[in-house]
Amino acid sequence: MARGNTRQRIQDVALELFAEQGYEKTSLREIAEHLEVTKAALYYHFKTKEDIVISLFRDLTRPIDELIAWAERQPRTLETKQEMLRRYHAALLGAAPLFRFMQENQATVRDLAIGETFKDRMITLTRLIQEPDYAMADRVRCIGALFTMHAGMFFMQHVDGDPEEKRAAVLEVAVDLVTQAHRGRARD
Repeated sequence: MARGNTRQRIQDVALELFAEQGYEKTSLREIAEHLEVTKAALYYHFKTKEDIVISLFRDLTRPIDELIAWAERQPRTLETKQEMLRRYHAALLGAAPLFRFMQENQATVRDLAIGETFKDRMITLTRLIQEPDYAMADRVRCIGALFTMHAGMFFMQHVDGDPEEKRAAVLEVAVDLVTQAHRGRARD
């Protein structure tokens, strides 16, 4: 638990328990017990488990919102798209526990408002990373670059190797996909 204030401690413990036991099987009482606080103290910060998840989502995905705002102001160059991927990669790493939770609890996430918000962000990112005049295969490469990073978070943990080397390889492949797509545009 690296973060310090009470609200953050609650979020961290809740996310840990949601990952271990699942969202549905974790109660506010258990979260309070792990924190060694009363339920009343927990309620002061969060009334429901959903409130905790929504706050986590807002806090930990803020860099993605900042990335989108930045990307919308940039020229639509290859360099911009490569930088988008680097920034998105950093945002994913910073919110890795949340994305693991989302992966493990897809049905719950789909039922919460954050599911729709995340879907909207992904659609926006896919729009920003590609161009309408790209060939279909190149558009798929761009979308695949984003999902390469998501898949890399989950599946690379089962691949032997240095964690930093694996993260760098995932980013390298994603950047390569967008670079190929951009160069494909020049071939037309």
